[in-house]
Amino acid sequence: MARKGGDPLKDIRSTRGKELDGRKVVLCVTGSVASIEVPALARELMRHGADVSVVMSESAEKLVRPETLEWATGNPVVRKLTGKTEHVRLAGEWEGRADLVLVAPCTANTLSKMALGIDDTPVTTLASMALGGGIPLVVCPAAHEPMYRNPAVAANLERLKERGVEFVGPRFEEGKAKMATVEEIVDASMRRLAAQDFRGKKVVVTGGPTVEFIDPVRVITNLSSGKMGVALAKGAWMRGAEVSYVHGGGLEPPPYIRSRKVLTTAEMRATVLEELKRGCDLFIMAAAPADFAPESKAPGKIRTSEGTLSLKLKPTSKIIDEVRTKWPELYMVAFKAETAPSRGALAEAAKRFLKESGANMVVANDVSSGKGFGTDTNSVLIIQRGRSREIAKRPKDEIAKTVLDDVGKALKLRKA
Repeated sequence: MARKGGDPLKDIRSTRGKELDGRKVVLCVTGSVASIEVPALARELMRHGADVSVVMSESAEKLVRPETLEWATGNPVVRKLTGKTEHVRLAGEWEGRADLVLVAPCTANTLSKMALGIDDTPVTTLASMALGGGIPLVVCPAAHEPMYRNPAVAANLERLKERGVEFVGPRFEEGKAKMATVEEIVDASMRRLAAQDFRGKKVVVTGGPTVEFIDPVRVITNLSSGKMGVALAKGAWMRGAEVSYVHGGGLEPPPYIRSRKVLTTAEMRATVLEELKRGCDLFIMAAAPADFAPESKAPGKIRTSEGTLSLKLKPTSKIIDEVRTKWPELYMVAFKAETAPSRGALAEAAKRFLKESGANMVVANDVSSGKGFGTDTNSVLIIQRGRSREIAKRPKDEIAKTVLDDVGKALKLRKA
């Protein structure tokens, strides 16, 4: 069946999120071999809602075809500046100009030209327009490592930082300063354009499971994946927070999130307390620490030939209780997993936990039959003193956004 209306090259817009809906991104491409990643980068920006226009240098055309980038974005590619004043149309001081100028990849040559105000390519001219017109400028360097570490280039990089330019990457691998990954660049672009209501706030988030040892090779644990914790840490970072993520399990957060991996509940407790001592405005306990541990750990592997094994378990320490005792004024969000026969029973359990834990907010979900574990979606009940609301099944990053929205309102944070 034929589709009506729309643009077949732009039908992917907002298919993964609406963070960049209504935003115009000018993607400037220079002559680095990393430019072969640009079509994927453009498409990913579009999947989050952006309208992307490409400006490229002559050197970039030797590595990636303009036709490829026109296909990737659905917009004409600017290859040179003409009497149409393409740079003014894209980044001049008029309604409809770019919300973000993104230089990816950026060679050492282009980086230095931008710092010195040299406008001899369409890319450097767009950068000059952004710097002079107050448009956010994000730069993703890519070069051989010795070139990137050239004192002149390093000085120019610092000069641009002083002017408010944001840098993403590079990744130092195989003797090269490689361009950041597509995911890192897209996330940084979304953060640059997101409301920064958590800017200047220190947030500690926990996520994932912990384990308790039966013997050196066997453990007691649970089915927590850590996806909710990562979504919360990433969401707070997007909104400008300084985030520390303490986690168990195998799911790692993005590399730009400061994280500390732990194994046991005791390790998580000690690490959380260390992080909170560094200063904290918001503590989110989304982890699932093991509630019970063997009374004693066998020094060696227990042989199955020994027959039936009986374990005597003891409760582990409640991290949230200790945090509330030591930091009585700290705003805390606690997650509560329950096996509840009804929504009413879940609400009662959440309200009881709100009172017992001293948390400011409880996010509860029913995990009967493993629901919510390891999935990208969940259904939750958010309980605050005198307030409650139900969030129907939706992606965990959307739940994280709702939780952070509610925290922002409670803390009276202003969107920058």
